[in-house]
Amino acid sequence: MHAQTGNAIRIRFALPSAELRPFVTTYYHTQVVTAPTDQPVEDYLHPEWANLRFMEDNWAQSAIGNAPLGPCPGFAVTGPTSKATRFRISSGNSWGIGLMPLGWAMLFDAPACDYADQVADGMADPVFAALRPLALKLRETGASFTEEVELIDKHMATIFTGPAAHTEQIAAINAALVDPEIASVAALTDRVGMNVRSLERLSKRAFGFTPKLLLRRQRFLRSLSQFMLDPSLKWLSTLDWQYHDQAHFVRDFRRFMGMSPTAYAKLDKPLLVAAARARMEIAGQAVQGLHNPA
Repeated sequence: MHAQTGNAIRIRFALPSAELRPFVTTYYHTQVVTAPTDQPVEDYLHPEWANLRFMEDNWAQSAIGNAPLGPCPGFAVTGPTSKATRFRISSGNSWGIGLMPLGWAMLFDAPACDYADQVADGMADPVFAALRPLALKLRETGASFTEEVELIDKHMATIFTGPAAHTEQIAAINAALVDPEIASVAALTDRVGMNVRSLERLSKRAFGFTPKLLLRRQRFLRSLSQFMLDPSLKWLSTLDWQYHDQAHFVRDFRRFMGMSPTAYAKLDKPLLVAAARARMEIAGQAVQGLHNPA
């Protein structure tokens, strides 16, 4: 477990138990304290896999891509994203659970693509009913960080009850996506031993997007994560080897973050830089999308 403290922001991460690590990336607790006269904390979250977030009702506002800011439900399910999420939060606490694509496939009887780049109300959508008891417990517990991690982990262990369809293929695709040597859909199909049509169907079902977009997103995240760990770096020194030139990277940056790298570099990042460093220390990757399923 690790904590990162910034300007009235505290983020703590914990890994799930060993048997849950193919399905869950991390558990994370965020605490924000702002004075009544202070502006809410604002930041932009990069694209990532699905996340479950448990918080006080109306504690946060968020918007994916160009959507207007709107209130987050107390139990918010964010599907896999290919666009930046802008968020605004005031004083309060929240818990988060990051899901691997295999975790989504095992837990939910719904294609990930149906929830891609969207936030759902977990208390209203029947797809997420298995998580509602946990949402209610976290509202009432008031326990310590360690005790609440144990509570979350125990609940997650009870609902991962059996293998998903195509478990081996999903795991193989995920492992290939975090391999920086896989640079094309052809290379991905060769690695996982699937034809393009089958790969596209399973990719949308478990990962939310087409293989081509996922490879593009992973390439971008590898570059972004270097900058998040050390914002003093120049963008040229962070570029993944798959980028032909800086203009190629700038096009991807605008696609995934909705702004230029220069504009992003000028923004305050009170939460995301702290989270990237804390996450790196405990999970070995600064961003969830690069989390190795192994």
